[in-house]
Amino acid sequence: MTLSELFLCLMLVGLFAGILSGIPAMLAIAGVPFVVAVIASLFGAFDLSFLDFFPSRVWGVMSNTLLMSVPLFILMGVVLERSQLAERMLEVLREMLGASPRGLALSVLLFSALIAASTGIVGATVVMLGLVSLPAMLQAGVSPRVSSGIICASGTLGQIIPPSILLVLLGDQIGNTYLEAQQKAGNFAPDAVSVGDLFAGALLPGLLLVGLYGVYILFTLRGAHGAVENTSRKRVPLSRILGVFLPPLLLILAVLGSILGGVATTTEAAGLGAVGTILLAGYTRGGVGRAGRGVILSAVVAGGILVFLRAFGFVPPSGLGTPAGFVALLAAALIAAGVVFAGWRLMRTDILVPAVIDTLRISGMVFGIVIAASMLSLVFRGFGGDELVAGFLEQVPGGKWGALALVMVVVFFLGFILEAVEIIYIVVPLLGAPILATDFSPVWFAVLLAMNLQTSFLTPPFGFALFYYRSVAPRSITTLEIYRSVIPFVAIQLVALTLLITFPAVVTWLPDMLFR
Repeated sequence: MTLSELFLCLMLVGLFAGILSGIPAMLAIAGVPFVVAVIASLFGAFDLSFLDFFPSRVWGVMSNTLLMSVPLFILMGVVLERSQLAERMLEVLREMLGASPRGLALSVLLFSALIAASTGIVGATVVMLGLVSLPAMLQAGVSPRVSSGIICASGTLGQIIPPSILLVLLGDQIGNTYLEAQQKAGNFAPDAVSVGDLFAGALLPGLLLVGLYGVYILFTLRGAHGAVENTSRKRVPLSRILGVFLPPLLLILAVLGSILGGVATTTEAAGLGAVGTILLAGYTRGGVGRAGRGVILSAVVAGGILVFLRAFGFVPPSGLGTPAGFVALLAAALIAAGVVFAGWRLMRTDILVPAVIDTLRISGMVFGIVIAASMLSLVFRGFGGDELVAGFLEQVPGGKWGALALVMVVVFFLGFILEAVEIIYIVVPLLGAPILATDFSPVWFAVLLAMNLQTSFLTPPFGFALFYYRSVAPRSITTLEIYRSVIPFVAIQLVALTLLITFPAVVTWLPDMLFR
């Protein structure tokens, strides 16, 4: 073992020790490689000139327009959760499906699948499900263990069902790594990989996972011991169903459809979602008056007009020289008026300011890890780690399939101790390049990683969904019981991952149909 390889091993050991020590992950991911690099330079094992590239990498992160969508998607989810729109959807679903154990469990699952496309924030979803649905499930006779597993697993669906923050971050890393890996392999004109490709590729796998969860719930809660067989369902007026579900569904359709239809970029669609959520929350909070509702509805209609103009190629000029330009300016003015009014209403009801604070806090954590990972990647390459990893994976039995299996196993076990964002920015640049240099579909590989990474939210001891659920679960439900409750759902996720590996068309069919 050379001196550089020795320091590389020390850096990796120190990295995991730093993360597990409890210090902020950003400091561990950036600090440990920097300290090791400085010490190694004293022994002539590292060239400090590699660190000259760090400022340009940070600038590249902060000027990346794709990553601008992350805080916008976060704001969209936080406002939806804080305005209690999600709770109203869950309540209506519970009334429609009845108070039986299976009805309540399926309502939680279906609600989570619907809300996954708009929140994407595990903590907010799990806490809300724990507070709102856990007492009803326990009262209906669902065991604490099954209830806990359903809530924790359902709360993580936003990580695989698009539009997902996890997929945005994966798209950024996979796109850059795939381009570089293909060029090193001799392909100087590879097809670009966009976040839209990943959204399209993850849509069917996300629905597949929801279906597998549903089958498990149907069989597990059939004749559950102690269950209260109250299968009565309320006749919920159609007007109430449409009033609760139609606006969020239209918003989700507009965001996801504009991306998959090529009408808007991911960042533009995220902006549309954030603005739409503020308008929706301002409209439904009550007390806005008839005039206020008219202003907000006018803004929604104006937004639809702008999307229509963009979708059918009527991209308006900046002035009033054409009818399309005049309509666009008028629509923009109406949208601005609606957003100002809705924002003022949300500020008065103590929704907007806490939502912005939560958005800044979560975004700061994400971007801190992204920037810190740039330092890690830089030092790793300075030690020649990329060449060592490529050489090692080439020696793995089974060729590219063996290398893929090894990467999936490594990601799964890293999920027990690291968060998904940390794994993305550590594993993809370090281990993903050799895989992406093969003829594997980069979209397929990215969705496999996303499905695998979802287990990191459920696997103890550091599964974030478990932490959030523990904070709202009653003391009668022990931590060990919570850990045991998620085991079947982790197994279901691994079954879904196996199906995606066996049948790649589940991932690649929709992107090929839309973008090829």
